[in-house]
Amino acid sequence: MHSLRELYRIGKGPSSSHTIGPEHACRLFLNENPDADRFVVRLYGSLAKTGEGHGTDKVIQSVLPNASVEFDEETNCPHPNTMDLIAYMGGAKRAQMRVYSVGGGAIQIEGRKESEGANVYPHSTMSDIRAYCEEKNMRLCEYVFACEGEGLKSYLLEVWQTMQEAVKRGVSASGILPGGLGVERRAQVLYRGVVEDEGAEFRENRLVCAYAFAVSEENAAGGTIVTAPTCGACGVLPAVLSYSKERKGYTDDQIVNALATAGLIGNLIKTNASISGAECGCQAEIGSACCMATAALAELRGLNLSQIEYAAEVAMEHHLGLTCDPICGLVQIPCIERNAVAAMRAINAASLAYFLSDSRKISFDLVVKTMYETGKDLRHAYRETAEGGLAKLYKK
Repeated sequence: MHSLRELYRIGKGPSSSHTIGPEHACRLFLNENPDADRFVVRLYGSLAKTGEGHGTDKVIQSVLPNASVEFDEETNCPHPNTMDLIAYMGGAKRAQMRVYSVGGGAIQIEGRKESEGANVYPHSTMSDIRAYCEEKNMRLCEYVFACEGEGLKSYLLEVWQTMQEAVKRGVSASGILPGGLGVERRAQVLYRGVVEDEGAEFRENRLVCAYAFAVSEENAAGGTIVTAPTCGACGVLPAVLSYSKERKGYTDDQIVNALATAGLIGNLIKTNASISGAECGCQAEIGSACCMATAALAELRGLNLSQIEYAAEVAMEHHLGLTCDPICGLVQIPCIERNAVAAMRAINAASLAYFLSDSRKISFDLVVKTMYETGKDLRHAYRETAEGGLAKLYKK
């Protein structure tokens, strides 16, 4: 598995697959062809069908000078997020590169063995990691730092600071989100209403949802967020961590440990299945984010390995089959509300794990495999193409 630096990516929304990944590919292609005087970028699959709504064409043109963007919705490609980059010099083709945007801002380049760094973890399944940690009497976060080095902590602290800043901006912002749907930012309304509420349970629900809305709306507006594990699911983990710190006073060092545990869970899903909505539906994005958030909370609460695994398994099990059907191809409806719902579900999953982990029957590895097979079985229209579900039936 690769470093958590490649799972937690700091960048601008609204889509890790449609903006962060293509931007990374374009910068790499430009560095390899600095003397080219013209570029053509051809988008296929979901990139073609929802790229305009996600601003893919705009981010490409912001990086590549004199770039024209073509949307090819008909050609079938090996991956649903495929793009061809072509460089010209004096009217002649100079270079061409095929790129797959595989989720979370990561890319794979056809014909190259490693496009996204080297493997830094000796294990790639929860069962193997758990056995190793039990033998060494290690927590999951300790395993992460043993594999990656103590230097990762400073990066995770930067990740945490970026998440907090997104929450702070989001709960203070108002107005209409870009894209033409007329979606009003609602985090501020949720947040301001907390002081009028009575009862701790309702206050928790409203605050967690406010924080999830805040980060998700920042993403939809093109603000700076952290992929956790994707842009479309970026509000879940910050919401749970922000509320937990506020309620229990956890230190930044404790939050960093929680981010390490959450990142390991996300890395396992990314390695053994997918975190791409275009490949496996929203279960791969929101479901994965919920797994990461509940594992982070379980780490903060000091739960044991079995309880952390059970919490993550519960979180994914109850997202199985969730479709990806963004209206107008925008990461707004139903995406923003899904972040809030998943954040609350993560808290519930961690609570269940505290009491019931000794009776569980399903392993985390098994539920990840199930998610991947379920995602592959989903009809294409329900995997981020905006051709099915809410996206098909909604009328302005």
